Amino acid sequence: MAELSVLIGGRAGFGIDKASLVIARIFSRLGWRVYVYREYPSLIRGGHTFSIVRSSEEKISAHKNGVDVILALNQDAVDLHKTRLSDKGLMIYDSDSAKAEALPVGAQAVPLPATAIVKEEGAQEIVRNICLVGALCKAFGIDRKVLVDVLKKEFSKDAELNIKVANRGYDGSIKSRDIPSMNGGPLPIFTGNEAVGLGLVKAGLRAYVSYPMTPTSPVLHFLAALAEDFDLKVIHPESEIAAILMALGFAYCGQKAAVGTSGGGFCLMVEGLSFSAMSELPVVIVMGQRPGPSTGLPTFSSQSDLHFILNAGQGEFCRLIVAPGDAEEAYRWSQFAMNISWRYQVPSFILTDKTLGEGSYSFDPSTAAEMKEEWPVTWGRVGGYKRYEDTDNGVSPIAFVPDKDAVIKVNSYEHDEYGISTEDPAMTIKMQDKRLRKGKYLAEDTDNADAVGVYGDKGSKRALLCWGSNKGVCIEAAKTLGFKVVQPVVLSPFPVNRYREAVQGVDRLIAVENNATGQLARLVKYNGFSVDAIVNKYDGRPFTVDELAEKLKKII
Repeated sequence: MAELSVLIGGRAGFGIDKASLVIARIFSRLGWRVYVYREYPSLIRGGHTFSIVRSSEEKISAHKNGVDVILALNQDAVDLHKTRLSDKGLMIYDSDSAKAEALPVGAQAVPLPATAIVKEEGAQEIVRNICLVGALCKAFGIDRKVLVDVLKKEFSKDAELNIKVANRGYDGSIKSRDIPSMNGGPLPIFTGNEAVGLGLVKAGLRAYVSYPMTPTSPVLHFLAALAEDFDLKVIHPESEIAAILMALGFAYCGQKAAVGTSGGGFCLMVEGLSFSAMSELPVVIVMGQRPGPSTGLPTFSSQSDLHFILNAGQGEFCRLIVAPGDAEEAYRWSQFAMNISWRYQVPSFILTDKTLGEGSYSFDPSTAAEMKEEWPVTWGRVGGYKRYEDTDNGVSPIAFVPDKDAVIKVNSYEHDEYGISTEDPAMTIKMQDKRLRKGKYLAEDTDNADAVGVYGDKGSKRALLCWGSNKGVCIEAAKTLGFKVVQPVVLSPFPVNRYREAVQGVDRLIAVENNATGQLARLVKYNGFSVDAIVNKYDGRPFTVDELAEKLKKII
């Protein structure tokens, strides 16, 4: 498989993210499929930040430790990453800010006085990043026109100045090799967060309410930028408590709403979650995981909140939890979460993490399934309105304010079918049974929705079990080892029948998880299945393809 990896590094505030996106779009223009991994400290300026842009002739959604080129904006970028360079790699660096010494044998240093160039052109220091991008294009024999076209689209302001600086970098570099154009043609590039946002909009989102919290803050920013185009209400309230209660208020008025948060913010939403369940007001919660406990590593990634989400809230009630594994799945399953939430009047979770949410992917619309927007069963206007009418499937026909013919009560207290508070034991049992009855039908719907993905060598007796953002890295590692990959996307209600089919004939199952305790392995055990081994990583970073392959080789 033809592939190239480029790392760009420097201090936070050096424009690393923007430069990596420009590089990704350049490769995409040439028909390559890209994935961008981002790593940065919890600082606005300072510290060390870097991105790895990996390009391939095939779809990818993970990165590797090794890289072909390093673009170094300071000495840290040289010193911290030079061991990643391949034996024919290039170190393109700002020679005014760094020295390239003790590189791997065969690697080549390409000095470029980027700081001096931006001063001569009257540009800000941050534009050094584009100077190095220009040098990268020359090194790979990429036509200057491709570089210029991408810069014109990426910079609405100061495009000409960025082009001047990029051209200086291009002219000051060397040509190392020619990279071919691929036959697939360019694809749009989306982050997982953007794909979630688009999926919610496609499913009828009318209001998004969120208190910013890494790694879901970008959903808030993305939807705010789209608010006028899609007539969205995008609100940043004073707290996470306010966020979920406002979203439930929108649902009461018939407006499809979602909230975004992470573990610490969701802690404050838990009582609102239980209110959603008791009042049967639908809400979608985008929950981006990061390492804990408490603040943990706020700008890093983890899969350690699964059981928190499975069990959050007082009392017993149904919920949907989906954990997409890439941008296309984020788009599809966000639609599914919204539809299910309103079909059954239950809370739904889109469980992501920093790796998925802030990673950038080539997004293939042909594989990103679209769903029709669903609307709940509404009151037929026959007889008096019962907000909590007891039905065969537990779902009550719904009416919305300001319907003049219906008294629409919403009650967090136990209540009768009209919504009037009660402590009667028989009515309590009746209404609890009604709410839980939805679970049977919800499970049937998820079981019929391709709730478990199967990849790799589907006939293999050895398989990797993964969830969420580990999908891509497991598929690539399994390819080198001849493994099957089993990926449950729906985690609650757990798709027992689909899962049983997926692991049929497997005699060695290895769970791959970004947590310390094997949370998916515990969930499948609860549902009557077992795993033979667990490969964990819990330092805040995702597995790389080469790292996971080595760990698996030691096990087998």
